[in-house]
Amino acid sequence: MKVAWRRATDEDVAAIITLYRDAAVEQAALRPLWPLADGLAEPAERTVIQLLEDATSFVGVGTIDGVVLGFIWARVEALLPQAEGEQIGVVRLVYVDEAARGVGVGEAMLQGALAELRSRGVRRFDAIVSPGHRLAKNFFEAAGFSARRITMYHDDGAG
Repeated sequence: MKVAWRRATDEDVAAIITLYRDAAVEQAALRPLWPLADGLAEPAERTVIQLLEDATSFVGVGTIDGVVLGFIWARVEALLPQAEGEQIGVVRLVYVDEAARGVGVGEAMLQGALAELRSRGVRRFDAIVSPGHRLAKNFFEAAGFSARRITMYHDDGAG
């Protein structure tokens, strides 16, 4: 079994969308607002294609024996003006097919994305994790990440 990662291409869009739909179901079960606030803009296919062309973004895929079983999207964002032009790399989405978890696909994609961001001069990194998603939190903590901010949310429509 060979685990690898690589930069995503147009040929990967269909596989990424299939994985993204699975991720959206998983995330919506934890946080119903996720598909509306934290997922990809619909139509997701068009968004993925735009991200592949976006110079501030990086989309990668994780594979086992050449089969795409995960994807990662990270982007470079500006810090406040007092950071004097310094930027931060933000891992916006990472997902591995449930059957392929625990064998290194996620780790390979994360390390590849961080290497790509570092090659762009980025030295600070964030990762977006949904509250209650213990596996994702553990995944990023194992890679040296720690919480620096918690976003609080309230819904007047909630019963």
